[in-house]
Amino acid sequence: MTMSKNIERASWSGKWAFILAAAASAVGLGNMWRFPYLAAKYGGGTFLLTYIVLVFTFGASMLLLETALGRKTGMSAIGAFKHYGKKYAFIGVLTSAIPFIIVPYYCIIGGWVTKYMVGYLVDGPLAIAAEGGSYFVNFVYGDMSTYFWMTVFMVVVFIVVALGVKGGIEKVNLVMMPTLILLAVGIAIYTMTMPGALEGVLYYITPDFSKFSPELVIGALGQMFYSLSLAMGIMITYGSYLEKKESLTSSVVRVGGFDLGVSFLAGLMIVPAAFVAMGSAEAVAAKAGPSLMFITLPTVFTDMGGMATVIGFLFFLLVFFAAATSAISLTETCASIIQDATQWSRKKCLGIVFVFIFVFGAFINAGYNVLIGIEPLGPGTQILDFADFVTNSVMMPIAALLTCIFVGWLVKPQDLIDEIKISSAFKLEKAWVIMIKFIAPVLLVIILVAYVAATFGFFSM
Repeated sequence: MTMSKNIERASWSGKWAFILAAAASAVGLGNMWRFPYLAAKYGGGTFLLTYIVLVFTFGASMLLLETALGRKTGMSAIGAFKHYGKKYAFIGVLTSAIPFIIVPYYCIIGGWVTKYMVGYLVDGPLAIAAEGGSYFVNFVYGDMSTYFWMTVFMVVVFIVVALGVKGGIEKVNLVMMPTLILLAVGIAIYTMTMPGALEGVLYYITPDFSKFSPELVIGALGQMFYSLSLAMGIMITYGSYLEKKESLTSSVVRVGGFDLGVSFLAGLMIVPAAFVAMGSAEAVAAKAGPSLMFITLPTVFTDMGGMATVIGFLFFLLVFFAAATSAISLTETCASIIQDATQWSRKKCLGIVFVFIFVFGAFINAGYNVLIGIEPLGPGTQILDFADFVTNSVMMPIAALLTCIFVGWLVKPQDLIDEIKISSAFKLEKAWVIMIKFIAPVLLVIILVAYVAATFGFFSM
């Protein structure tokens, strides 16, 4: 399958543009609120060591597969699989559906982050840290301004994507990613100077092998899989923009390294700070997901006195950058999928994506106000929780599993090995084949079963 001659394929200006874009996609909300919680729950340094091993084995192998598939075919997910025959297009369709479901609810949470970032300047840290998390609850549940903040976040994302791969995504990542890292380093250093924070730092970086367990491995495996933007069509799309001369092997290792580094910094910011407020790893681990970021941390920031407003604003600016860079990659992937399928102009495709995300996002957001009685996964759950469960716990592991079977057993790995070797030596070729054919499918089945079981209360994560 080839592109129509009247549609010019976008491309990165170089290897580092791709690395920054892919790393920016990988660095998202999961790094900010889920990684620190898991590290606190599973013995700090023990979890870190397990995560590092998984990133540079399973994670890097899957990144390499998807990026090579995109560059080989020069297409986004549907076209990439269809390139090998129409009977394989369903894998691309399944993979392509994932970003269309994720980006609307991602923009909702991005809107929450935007509200908090502005709130530190307008309402102040004491109002945001009101007792019982009332600021968050009153805003998210029933406050119709959530639609406004969702739209603000969406508009920022779409402006960047509308400016193009080189003119928008590359340039913004060149600013956002270094700024994000500098902010993370600065906040981490500041929080480590707080009284009592050193105990949290030592817990976070010191391995406690008594905490090693199958649950730890599954938790690290799932976090790594979701954090690296695998099985969403993103890396296939971004790989399709990469020129043949650029090394795939070194690029994906650097992408994994960036994601690992930001995750580590997020833990170094949050675990010691939360330790100061709550006093133990168990207390930190009990605060998972949005409550850690939007309720617990604002309480910690109020203890910083005159610096509370500054630190709170800078922290949520950092999280805004993390959310925005991921949403940009998801939106770009959606637009690329439509453009490859229709051969319409980029402008028209972006318009369709914007309308879809706004409408679907408004519907999901309605689960917190006008449709609040709908609880698809049981009491206390919303439509957003269901969308997150369907994509992260079901569709993504299945899409990745089908991709491994497709490359490992149907078209055979040699096709992508030849693509990888165009630009670099591939010393770990045999190990990569074993990973894709045998190890990765087993790990993906474990992720699928464990996370579905955890959602319905059969397994504790």
